[in-house]
Amino acid sequence: MAENVLKVAGLKVAYGGIQAVKGIDVEVNKGELITLIGANGAGKTTALKAITGTLPECRVEGHIEYQGQPIKGLGSFELVKKNLAMVPEGRGVFTRMSVHENLLMGAYTRNDTAGINADIDKWFTVFPRLRERSAQMAGTLSGGEQQMLAMARALMSHPTLLLLDEPSMGLSPMMVEKIFEVIRSISAQGVTILLVEQNAKLALQAAHRAYVMDSGLVTMSGNAQDLLHDPRVREAYLGEA
Repeated sequence: MAENVLKVAGLKVAYGGIQAVKGIDVEVNKGELITLIGANGAGKTTALKAITGTLPECRVEGHIEYQGQPIKGLGSFELVKKNLAMVPEGRGVFTRMSVHENLLMGAYTRNDTAGINADIDKWFTVFPRLRERSAQMAGTLSGGEQQMLAMARALMSHPTLLLLDEPSMGLSPMMVEKIFEVIRSISAQGVTILLVEQNAKLALQAAHRAYVMDSGLVTMSGNAQDLLHDPRVREAYLGEA
């Protein structure tokens, strides 16, 4: 039986009188790459932020379980210590710190200096551009370079579960291709991933299973390849009849 890493049941999120998420169930098993797709405003990012405790003042109901333990209400810094990391929408790099310092911040829960240095070298090999800009302030990087840095920083914590929120947003087609190449590679290395992504085609091509969100609800779920070829998904999210 598959080992469950994340279980979300009956998740509801309300900002004042606005119900952004209306009771969704999502499960992620060990080693899976799961994607959550849907139109802008469907509630995808809100759901991720509810899982990671990074929402502003709002009402969160339902059950959120990580590795068999309830985590609703825990701070994001506590989750990183439990090896749950998130790459937020908009990247969230430390703009006044260098690329190298950002990567060290990703490893702040670790104290194995030799391992940290080896991991920095590993991600510099995956993202050569970051090596070239190691001493550069992160705020001066391009959007694509910041996305690379945000991903590498999250991976420095050796996450059991990696949450990615809109990693392709605002990037050039070439950079989007590179980012998805890395996502597939990380997944192949056994890292469990929950990916929120507006580029439904690329997300479904990369994922094992998928959930489709619309107006705060999960309207479809199943094998990613099946959904990729489902006429309803093709018409609504891939622009194909």
